Amino acid sequence: MRELFRSIGAGGLSEEILPVRLYHLAKRWFWDPAAIDFSQDVADWQRLSPLQQEVILRQTAMFQAGEESVTADLLPLIQVIAREGRLEEEMYLTTFLFEEAKHVEFFRRFLDAIGERRDLHHFLTPTYRRVLAEELPRVMNRLAHDPSPAAQAEAAVTYNIVVEGLLAETGYHAYSQVLQRNHILPGLYAGLMNTRRDESRHIAWGVYHCARLVAEHPDVLPVIRARAEELLLPALAMVDEYWDLYPSMPFGLNRDHQVAYAAGQLQRRMEAIERAAGRSVEEVGHMEFEAPDDPT
Repeated sequence: MRELFRSIGAGGLSEEILPVRLYHLAKRWFWDPAAIDFSQDVADWQRLSPLQQEVILRQTAMFQAGEESVTADLLPLIQVIAREGRLEEEMYLTTFLFEEAKHVEFFRRFLDAIGERRDLHHFLTPTYRRVLAEELPRVMNRLAHDPSPAAQAEAAVTYNIVVEGLLAETGYHAYSQVLQRNHILPGLYAGLMNTRRDESRHIAWGVYHCARLVAEHPDVLPVIRARAEELLLPALAMVDEYWDLYPSMPFGLNRDHQVAYAAGQLQRRMEAIERAAGRSVEEVGHMEFEAPDDPT
């Protein structure tokens, strides 16, 4: 039985904390995958070489599967936040799940536009499957029976810090470079930029979530460090697996640049989480963790 309602209680909603600011940004930056015009993409696709098409298909398949995975696996975390009575965070997470579903739709619309209806599972490498198809659902579904701070921390590091903040952002970085530098596939590029903007808010909330957990439960910080260290090697191995498939990578992509970018993203988020040590939850709520509408 619910006896109290946060939104009509003394003080109302906490408008200044990061989750509410992210909620308002999500409303402001709405976009519809169905509104993207892929007509030029179809013409560009036909002019690409078979190798160029394969690289873009592989990248798209990995994103498509990844977006489906994070869409399917987010609900247990939302339920934990709801049960804890964190209404402002739950409000933001409703936009989070909606946006992940839009990303699934977006990549599928691109594949359909270029006439790609084959099974693309062969593009997913062993390490990709380990992280996205094993580790991610394991830690997220664990929350259904173990909502402890440590379990939440492991889930947030896996989902937000590594899968979104290291793997997806590195992939988006490379993907957008290819399209922008070569002036190809403008519909795909437009959707990628919208998706990256959404994801930057998701990562900002994930860093905030980890920081809040550290402020509330200082003993969680070693758990966060250990989980990040545990996943770093397979995450970087995934980048290597991708590159090893192509002795001569098209589009001028550089392996060392992508690895350095990935490592830098992880380090930046971990440093932000570390800054929460010794702070109050209120202080954490007013910290800035990302530039959520300038994903560069």
